[in-house]
Amino acid sequence: MPRRDDRDADAFLRPRLGRFRAERQPRLFKAKVLVARDQAGVVSNRTKRGMAGRGAGMAWKLSRGLLAQRGRRVVVKARIVRHGMRGALLGTHLAYLRREGVTKDSQPARMFSADTDDADVRAFVNRTADDRHHFRFIVSPEDAADLTDLRAYTRDLVRTMERDLNTRLEWVAVDHWNTDNPHVHLIVRGKDEAGRDLVIHRNYITQGLRARAQELATLELGPRSEWEIRTKLTREVEAERWTQLDRTLARVAAADQAGVIDLRPDGEVWPKGGGVQGMLVGRLQRLQVLGLATAEGVGQWRLSAAVEPTLRALGQRGDIIRTLNQRLGRAVGDVVVHGQEGPAHPIVGQITVKGLDDELTGRPFIVVEDREGRSHYLRLGADLNSSGLPVGGTVRVTRHRTGLVVSPKEPDWIADWGFPVGRGPTPG
Repeated sequence: MPRRDDRDADAFLRPRLGRFRAERQPRLFKAKVLVARDQAGVVSNRTKRGMAGRGAGMAWKLSRGLLAQRGRRVVVKARIVRHGMRGALLGTHLAYLRREGVTKDSQPARMFSADTDDADVRAFVNRTADDRHHFRFIVSPEDAADLTDLRAYTRDLVRTMERDLNTRLEWVAVDHWNTDNPHVHLIVRGKDEAGRDLVIHRNYITQGLRARAQELATLELGPRSEWEIRTKLTREVEAERWTQLDRTLARVAAADQAGVIDLRPDGEVWPKGGGVQGMLVGRLQRLQVLGLATAEGVGQWRLSAAVEPTLRALGQRGDIIRTLNQRLGRAVGDVVVHGQEGPAHPIVGQITVKGLDDELTGRPFIVVEDREGRSHYLRLGADLNSSGLPVGGTVRVTRHRTGLVVSPKEPDWIADWGFPVGRGPTPG
């Protein structure tokens, strides 16, 4: 028969179900604190001696995330267009989307749909005549050129939308290859399969559709390799546009109470050989040259409040110049991009290019070349129609308190340019 002390020992060693004993609670609490600390981007002074400073832990986490984002990236722009509003003419919009020079093989552009590569656009427009609204989407996969079939990809995306929205969709689309990033213009009718007004939740339009598009691109092409990610980030260091590196730097600055970006390499917080810190430092040095960042000390910077709008404007300017070069078939010289208010002084010149400044909204633009050879990019208001402004025509552009005024003008000085009277530059 076992002794009492043996029974007590067995009872002590026998595992029992239930809550942990009190003596283990301090250890669990400490573990929770450490997890919360890591999630908040706080780095222990004991384990990270020589740490850069405030916000460095967050900087490390955010920058490390740059290499962890393996999914394929897709940009999705969307607009709900109510019928009856200015610029809402669907037929005119679809005609512009099918203009010359947008296809991959220089053939006439054709709309496609769920079951055909030559959709009946007129019938689609007629069916939507009495609708309350329609949806315009621009879907631009970052690696669109690597997809096997951009049209098949679009059809898969719409089928996914139909499952998410629990209704069949009526739509037409066209793929454009006239920019650095091939993309698709997708027009969805504002009616569901039962004939009711189609209402799509805002979150799905702004986030859900993009997530679905990225899933499909990643499914076909596979996750991005670390080499691909590093290569694209390296290109962003010198870019004159708003980049993923800039977004990371902005988040790092926002995580610091003083708005300082601390990238000093004297601690263990930055992984050696990772290259991410070097990219961020290189980007900040480039922003400093552009006047969009200032050095606060060794390895410390502060971003200008105008960094995002300025870089976005620079990126738009670059896009405009590339478009003009392509449309004119030659390199343009000095380009002046005017804001919504128009030029400060009257401009007299010849229209060399016209089109839509924003293919989503349908806002028109014209490019006027003055006699000094400067090309003026002018955005027209919603109340101005460029149809009466032919390429090659001479105009006078002035600013008025109510908006831009574009007036035809006799080409009395065109001969000085070397253009025969009555014939302008090559149309775009």
